[in-house]
Amino acid sequence: MAAVTQDANENMINYAISYGRILMLGQSLFMLQYSFQSFFPVAEKPMLGFLFNLAAGIANMTLDALFIAGFRMGVMGAAFATLIGYAIASIGPLLYFIIKKDGIIHLGKAKWYPRALFHAASNGVSEFISNISGSIVSVVYNLQLLHYYGEKGVSAYGIIMYVSFIFIAIFIGYSIGMAPVIGFHYGAGNGKELRNVLVKSILIIIVTSLVMFGLGELLAVPFSRIFSGGDEELLQLSVTAMRIFSIVFLFCGMSIFFSSFFTALNNGIISGLISLIRTLVLQIAFVFLFPLIFGVIGIWWGIVASEIIAWIISLAFVQAKRKKYGYSSR
Repeated sequence: MAAVTQDANENMINYAISYGRILMLGQSLFMLQYSFQSFFPVAEKPMLGFLFNLAAGIANMTLDALFIAGFRMGVMGAAFATLIGYAIASIGPLLYFIIKKDGIIHLGKAKWYPRALFHAASNGVSEFISNISGSIVSVVYNLQLLHYYGEKGVSAYGIIMYVSFIFIAIFIGYSIGMAPVIGFHYGAGNGKELRNVLVKSILIIIVTSLVMFGLGELLAVPFSRIFSGGDEELLQLSVTAMRIFSIVFLFCGMSIFFSSFFTALNNGIISGLISLIRTLVLQIAFVFLFPLIFGVIGIWWGIVASEIIAWIISLAFVQAKRKKYGYSSR
């Protein structure tokens, strides 16, 4: 049994290395894709940005089926399908902003503005922290899950991440889309309208969070069954983990939005603190601490606890800065 497990681990490592090496070729494309998500709302073309990303997603899924099932390319096929998706969502917008000269914004000859670049980079530190922290947290969770559950724990975590991103992407998309609106009203000194946007956004996120929580609980079994491949042990583990993880949807939307909210208000420090506390600090601390207190099930509850605390901290920042940024009711 030990030999079989060792062989399986070696295969998993080899697959991960092959997949990672191919994806590294497309990191520039991935960064362009992410950057253009902010360009389109500013250019008043949010639907066009959505269509580029939709086309990339459909191409990725279609090519996954073609390369893996049709051409029998295995994990290399999945990686190349992802690269092509990156290319569609990055090169397409790049050409659009170069060719479309009469739009609100377009790309031209680059000029060097070091102060502006430094300011933009420092204000966007929260997004940097979120992505770096997310990768580190994933590694730590996988290590802990391998220790407590073995490969099936890692597989269950992968299932949860795939499914949860479908939901969390809604919060991320809304936050990115609202950032230019928030920045505009703050820059124009429209405190009343800024408060109006904030209050309405909070209400939208509360309703969406409740719906997501309900769907997560209701669809835990069918979602897990899709990815478990008939493995009953993996299915049960995934269902249990997903039903616990669904509680996260009640809290994470607010933290994601408030982090983006402060970025739009030109306060990268608070935005970065929210991201840092929410992802790196709390989740890593709890993934080691909670299993010691609550047993192996504590791994999943650690994520929930970190989101609740981050939610409380986010609300505290919003309350503390209400007068400074003019969205106070008075």
